[in-house]
Amino acid sequence: MSDAAEYVPPRVWTWDSASGGKFANINRPIAGATHERELPVGRHPLQLYSLGTPNGVKVTIMLEELLALGISEAEYDAWLIRITEGDQFGSGFVAVNPNSKIPALVDRSGPEPVRVFESGAILMYLAERFGRFLPADYPARAEALSWLFWQMGSAPFLGGGFGHFYAYAPFKIEYAINRYAMEAKRQLDVLDRRLADSAFVAGPDYTIADMAIWPWYGAVVRGEAYEAAEFLSVHEYPNVKRWADAIAARPAVRRGRMVNRTTGDPSEQLHERHDAGDFDTNTEDKRQPAPDAVV
Repeated sequence: MSDAAEYVPPRVWTWDSASGGKFANINRPIAGATHERELPVGRHPLQLYSLGTPNGVKVTIMLEELLALGISEAEYDAWLIRITEGDQFGSGFVAVNPNSKIPALVDRSGPEPVRVFESGAILMYLAERFGRFLPADYPARAEALSWLFWQMGSAPFLGGGFGHFYAYAPFKIEYAINRYAMEAKRQLDVLDRRLADSAFVAGPDYTIADMAIWPWYGAVVRGEAYEAAEFLSVHEYPNVKRWADAIAARPAVRRGRMVNRTTGDPSEQLHERHDAGDFDTNTEDKRQPAPDAVV
């Protein structure tokens, strides 16, 4: 196994903006805003700024599940952040999330707005705010949080590791693909062994751990990510597939994965959501396809 030309790292690394592959136009080694742009604010207390990628879908699923329980205080406005166009570097977005990644949430229900960024933090915030999808007793709570943080630590190897080098890198690197394919399969095996003994990842009940894990690993085993189902032999993980299909069938999940989505079947896209009725009036002007990325 060898690459065509061996890479020798320089003594001091310098940024080559042309070397970033598909997402070179949005990747850079510095933080902060690149332009002035205030974020829009809708009529609901919860304001979500996001895109329908796996990390964004976690939060819209959570919000739709809360609404399905009749919790009207979970009504929200979901504003589209087009990451391929650099919306995440606008001054308003950076003020909410200094890391310039989707999703970002602002809760305006109190006297002062509360910003929440990082998808796992948003799931925890909403679970604690509304008292749902995170067990209150400590053994079960610890299990759910352990799996939530497992996802936060593991998914970068699946997305930024395997997904990037297999699907998005400007050229194929055998070592990198092999390294991350091995890790992706190990993670799927971790889940499959767990789900052999449990209906859901954290136990018998559906929790924010499932909402965090499903958009990533469920998409892989269902053939919806990276066109890699055959490459990764996902048929070897029947328990993950059973779990993934069960969650995909939930009405709130079907709605949540539509919100801020800009790829795929236009009938499954709802670029912005400001009211539950938007799902019923999903007109063509809301569903024009646009570039997207797994983030």
